[in-house]
Amino acid sequence: MYNDEQNLYHYTYRKDGSEDPYQNGQVPPQSSVPPVQEMKPVKKNRMGLKITALALACALAGGGIGGGVAWYLGNRPGETSFNISDRPVAEVTINHVNNGKDPMTDAEVYAANVHSVVSINTTINEGINFFGQPTMSASSGSGFVLTKDGYIITNYHVVKNAETVKVNMYDGTTYDAVYIGGDEEYDIAVIKVQAKDLPTVVLGDSNKLNVGDRVLAVGNPLGDLTFSMSGGMVSSVNRAINVSGTPFNMIQTDTSINPGNSGGPLFNQYGEVVGIVSAKYSSYANQSVEGLGFAIPMNDVKAMVEDIITNGYVTNKAFLGISPGSMNAELAAQFRYDVDEGVFVYAVEKGSAAEKAGLKMGDVILKVDDKDVATLEEFNVVKKQYAAGDTSTLTIYRDGKEQTVDIVWDAAPKEEEKKQEQPAQNQETQLPPPNGFMNPWDMFNYFFG
Repeated sequence: MYNDEQNLYHYTYRKDGSEDPYQNGQVPPQSSVPPVQEMKPVKKNRMGLKITALALACALAGGGIGGGVAWYLGNRPGETSFNISDRPVAEVTINHVNNGKDPMTDAEVYAANVHSVVSINTTINEGINFFGQPTMSASSGSGFVLTKDGYIITNYHVVKNAETVKVNMYDGTTYDAVYIGGDEEYDIAVIKVQAKDLPTVVLGDSNKLNVGDRVLAVGNPLGDLTFSMSGGMVSSVNRAINVSGTPFNMIQTDTSINPGNSGGPLFNQYGEVVGIVSAKYSSYANQSVEGLGFAIPMNDVKAMVEDIITNGYVTNKAFLGISPGSMNAELAAQFRYDVDEGVFVYAVEKGSAAEKAGLKMGDVILKVDDKDVATLEEFNVVKKQYAAGDTSTLTIYRDGKEQTVDIVWDAAPKEEEKKQEQPAQNQETQLPPPNGFMNPWDMFNYFFG
């Protein structure tokens, strides 16, 4: 309570209002009065201190609990364990392999055929450099074993101009291979290794493929990821595409295909080879694309492969015996023709099917049977559908009007294997290599020859 004396206010804790007898500097005995502690002001934000204290307490408590739990689990056998599946590894059964009736799982297709797939590595002589030294390059691809005695199918572009060809099997065995024959126009080739009792593939019917069917590719993408399998579906059948100026009839698939896969097999869901992996689009018209892979239909080349094995080249390949080129507006203006599409005949070989049919220099082929051919590329696509001995009716432009002639397709002679029905125009002068390397003799001939 407060006492009012001479306008001075004094505060006392005594109930009776009396003041402390030990005022004015008097000190009470030590035994009767506790020491006085000076109190400092307390900050207003008491909540922060409470939270901090609570967090610290929780941390200490959590650490203790965690340690206790760890001790508890570590000292109770059977309590600390993971839930691990005891499911056995799926057994890959291939007893019904390639019977053409029972679909197989992807794993079964792989297990049944991987020993028949090969990795192919080649070295190519690139010529002589400026110092007269030979330069070599290396490339890789894939293939598959067709016969037990070592005949192997691959792409022509995989082994084209190869100095050496080495074949690697799945079990690690390596063979030196020899080139038997091939066809650049169909991008197929046959090589052979000296071996016996090799595991072989089973060829299927590519004409039975439907859009949406499951297909698998096994090969060596990038040349390093050997014996890899990728899967997808048939995106299109009988797709006409142009690869480096050469027309092809292809199976289109979204199966992942990369450099190194070329020449490898494309399997159907029965484990049968229905195509030869050949190409992939990674860009088109300056646009990046995905899922555009292509394979040569097995039915299109099966007879040719047999022919190559037997004769070293395709003996029944349809051959006309002309020097052709694509008709265009410039030629039409030069010769005053009324047509600017078709196949212009620059020359006719003596004794050929073309000469026997009465074709002449200056004729323009417009149709083969009922199929229009506006360019040389289209003509070559149509020609692939015929074999030696087949007959056709050609619709031609001559003397300002259309007329027809009947032909019997000839067989391509062996020496014509690489040059048959090649364009007659565009015979360009040979220029120095882009890297500038020429041997001295070639350089002399280039500038002074």
